Amino acid sequence: MNAQNAQDTRNTREPEDRQPQTTLPALLLLADGRFPSGGHAHSGGLEAAAALDGVRDLAALEEFLRGRLATTGVVTAAFTAAACAAFGGTDRRGPDTDAALEALETLETLDHEFAARTPSPALRTASRRLGRQLLRAARTIWPHPRLDELSAAPRHGPHQPVALGAVAAAAGLGPDAAALAAAHDAVLTPATAAVRLLGLDPFAVHAAVARLGPRIAAVAAEAADHAHTAPAALPSRAGPLLDIRAEHHAAWEVRLFAS
Repeated sequence: MNAQNAQDTRNTREPEDRQPQTTLPALLLLADGRFPSGGHAHSGGLEAAAALDGVRDLAALEEFLRGRLATTGVVTAAFTAAACAAFGGTDRRGPDTDAALEALETLETLDHEFAARTPSPALRTASRRLGRQLLRAARTIWPHPRLDELSAAPRHGPHQPVALGAVAAAAGLGPDAAALAAAHDAVLTPATAAVRLLGLDPFAVHAAVARLGPRIAAVAAEAADHAHTAPAALPSRAGPLLDIRAEHHAAWEVRLFAS
């Protein structure tokens, strides 16, 4: 291939190669622990696990993160991907269209199904609080009429994975990126809480998160495969200790984190 043909090939392929990069800033922003969604006030169950089950050093933390990713992480990532697919992308037509009404109905069904997979009242409350806060931030950052409708729905706000999937779609992300953000959050929330709560070395903690990178990616890929799965058939893996600990944690008079 001569130099001119090589240049032509690069010019032909450049838009395709660069296209995925157009949504990367939105994914990075959404997955950033500093995103104003209220996640910094939650430990992902770590505070209770530290007090009740001795999760106090790096090795125990890494095992906790693996377990949370394999249970709660799989479920939340799958529901996030499904919500993203149901939302309908960046189509900003009003809520009176058939497609918009169908999207909102599917999101409501997903919300009910996720609630059924969250036995702990304390975790359901925390999830809805995070969902409301995420929508509040996203309606300013990525305005979309369906986010307004979802926020105004006559209930206590959507669960966090449903809100995350909707916000990801409004930001132009697909189900695969939405699932990756959810799986990443399932690990990063307790990991960053461990630095504040246990005084662990932040370099070592983030090295543990990096070691879990392939598992996070695998969970996200599995979840993305469920983007168009019927809500009732979505994963329902359980972490009973997370639910039990959450109820204990909610009754504490003094605690550092909301959940």
